[in-house]
Parts: sequence; C-alpha cells; structure tokens
Amino acid sequence: MDKLTVVLDHAREMVSGTVDISQKIPVGYTPSWIEQTWLSLFDGRNELLTFTAIAFIMHEMVYFGRYLPFLACDYIPALRKYKIQDGKDVTGDMKWRCLRKLLLTHFFIEGPLMLGFLPIAKLAGIRTTELPLPGWQEMTLQIAVFFVLEDLWHYWVHRLFHWGPLYRAVHKVHHEFSAPFGMTAEYAHPLETVIFGQGTIGGPVLYCSYVGSVHAVTMFAWITLRLFQAVDAHSGYDFPWSLHNLLPFWAGADHHDYHHAAFVNNFSSSFRWWDRMFGTDIKYQAFKARQAKHKAEKAKAD
Repeated sequence: MDKLTVVLDHAREMVSGTVDISQKIPVGYTPSWIEQTWLSLFDGRNELLTFTAIAFIMHEMVYFGRYLPFLACDYIPALRKYKIQDGKDVTGDMKWRCLRKLLLTHFFIEGPLMLGFLPIAKLAGIRTTELPLPGWQEMTLQIAVFFVLEDLWHYWVHRLFHWGPLYRAVHKVHHEFSAPFGMTAEYAHPLETVIFGQGTIGGPVLYCSYVGSVHAVTMFAWITLRLFQAVDAHSGYDFPWSLHNLLPFWAGADHHDYHHAAFVNNFSSSFRWWDRMFGTDIKYQAFKARQAKHKAEKAKAD
C-alpha cells in the first residue's frame, strides 16, 4: 500500500469518527483546567473538522489582530518617525485591495491546506487530544527548532523565487507593495503561499519523523509566533523596542523592509545569519553604512 493510499484511508477514518475524551485521559491522571478546556473543544466532535476550525480561526485572529497595532500607528503622528519608508503612504485603497486578496487566499488556499494537514501530521506523530499537554521547556525547544528550519527553507526558496522567470510568474505579486505594511505578509501568489507554507508546517512534521512527537498545542503556539514574526517583518515600522535591537541576529522589519524597497538582498525570514553567511546582505550593509554616516554628519552639523 503506497503512502498516499495510507493517508487517504486515514483521512476517511478521521472524517467519520468523533472524539470521546473519557478515552483520552490516562487511568489515574487528573487533567489540569487547561487540559480539560483543551479536550472539551474536541469532545463529541469530529477531530479533523475541529482541528481545522481551531487552526483557521486562530490564524485569522492572530494575523489580523497582530496587524491592528501597526494600523493604529498609521494614524498616530508621534509614531510617524518610526516608519521606515516615511515618504511612502499606505492608502486606504491599497489596504482594501490587500484585504480582498488575503481573504480569498485564506479561505480557498490556506483553509484547504489546513484541512489536509492533520491526516499527514497524525501519521508522522503529531498529538492532538493526548495527555499530558507539553511543558514549556518542551515547547520552547521545539519551537526554536521550527524557527531555524523555517528560516533555512524560507531563505533558499526565497532566493529561488527571485530567479527571473519565477519572479515574473509568481513572486512579483508579493512585491506589488514596495513599502510593505503588516497585512501584506501573506499577500502572495497561490503557488508561493503553498510552497512557503511548507516551511511552517514542515518543521513539526520533520521533528516528529526524526526526533520525537509534537503536540498540536505546540504547533499552534509555533504558528502564532511565526505569524507575529511575519506581520512584524512587513509592518514598515522600526521601533527602539523592536526585537532586532535586543537580538542582533533577529531580522525584523528593518531587515525585510529593505528587501521590498530594493528588490534585492535579505532573503531570510527570521534571522540574519544566512544572508550574512552567503553574502546576500552586502547591498543592505552598504545602505545601512550610508544611513549611519548621514546621521552622524547631520548630528555634527546640528
């Protein structure tokens, strides 16, 4: 029996069944309030559909919720000085165009992907309703690994998408906004959405396959942090408290905004080390050096 048949058979089983949480609690184990709440989401419901609904609702809430503070910044004059490309305004028309495409992508591309994820993930070893839930140490280690794996995938795929034919056919859509704003993080061609998305879900599946099991709670925490990172990187704002000012290896908006403005360099998503290692931040470094020099000369003149 080939792997596709196994996955399809497993999916059919998941669609037809419901979860009985009384069978999920180990004998003699007393679930915490958080564990009881988690199990209650699935109790008497179809596991596949419930997991997909949780994933989709969480994604929408986190994605657009993370964007709202940056949207508010657009209307606070005192924060204008932190906008990276201050000379380029984001119009209401641009925001609506972005939102319309995003909703189509979320419902008709990402939604079906979420629906198809669990049957494969369960075969790889993803836990959903199993107890106990993971502790913070386990979650922290696994999420750190997922960040590194996703960043590596993103770097090389992103470089590939800047190859002429692929850029013109696919990646050019994402670069319609040379001055990005938070909501543009997932504004992309459907093929790009699918391929880049493999870096997000691939880490947990690979971890399950070669290291150890991953719980769905960890998976959702990872996706939440990944969405925070993606929206922040496209926010168009660089604040004194931005993470890259505390962790120099973190990419952040300062790093990625240059990529949108110049269409070159800075292909990583979360970290700066791949661009530095492979010399794909040379123009960015020269740009930052010119900025620093101009700032020093201005301060001296004042």
